[in-house]
Amino acid sequence: MSRSESRTRVIRVDQEGHRDSRADMVATEEPLEIRVNGRRLAVTMRTPTEDFSLAAGFLLSEGVITDGKQVSSIRYCRKDFGPGAEDGDNTVDVVLHKWVLPPFHYQERNVLMSSACGMCGRTSIDQVHQKSLFPVADDPMRLSEDFVLGMPETLRAKQKVFDRTGGLHAAGLFDGRTGELVSIREDVGRHNAVDKVLGGALLDGKLPLSNHVLMVSGRASFELTQKAAMAGIPMLASVSAPSSLAVDLAKDAGMTLAGFVRGNRFVIYSGDHRVVPATELVYP
Repeated sequence: MSRSESRTRVIRVDQEGHRDSRADMVATEEPLEIRVNGRRLAVTMRTPTEDFSLAAGFLLSEGVITDGKQVSSIRYCRKDFGPGAEDGDNTVDVVLHKWVLPPFHYQERNVLMSSACGMCGRTSIDQVHQKSLFPVADDPMRLSEDFVLGMPETLRAKQKVFDRTGGLHAAGLFDGRTGELVSIREDVGRHNAVDKVLGGALLDGKLPLSNHVLMVSGRASFELTQKAAMAGIPMLASVSAPSSLAVDLAKDAGMTLAGFVRGNRFVIYSGDHRVVPATELVYP
């Protein structure tokens, strides 16, 4: 059993009042302190897997780094790293190369980020929006409608921990040219799942992620749309609804945004030119 899930004793009750005591699995939720050059930047509640990718993806989303080459090392902190690092598996330090500017003071989060909120701890509205170095408006990606409709089923089939716990969000990165699901991550926080996907791509030197689609199992919030934009992803799709700010940001960035992707239909809120009937697709 991995650290992403925990065993607990439960009582199952049915409509007839029958009770059954048994062991069950629940998704693990633990705090992760993210440090940069030894200084605390944020603490987030997450499922303890892919912590290095999560930290790198978070720094990408915050505009601190844009390339894996800017990272000198990522390591778990131990007791010799000072107060608060006693639990080494829950404290990660990202060491940047000397020529990379460290985070500004205003980028430090002042409160614990819950698994439901990736923007928690921001001290002003101006700090919420980040400008991406990877514009997506001119990305030439074109997808068939069938491609979009098939993504949720493909993503769901790979959610192994969700099958056992029923308590995790998922984010998947699809190659828009081949249709391949190239990366999937699960977490109690949907923003963490996205950071894990994007951070892994950053550390592998794959940014910008042109010709890719980010598919998420929850709603499409402003923060997820911004994370996709920061990685140069031209399309975000979700099984649920987007927020008004997510739609506005997608339109401003020239990103394709699709919601309610489930069953045999979906809704396009921005960038409909990238999704066409299969008969209209022309491959080189």
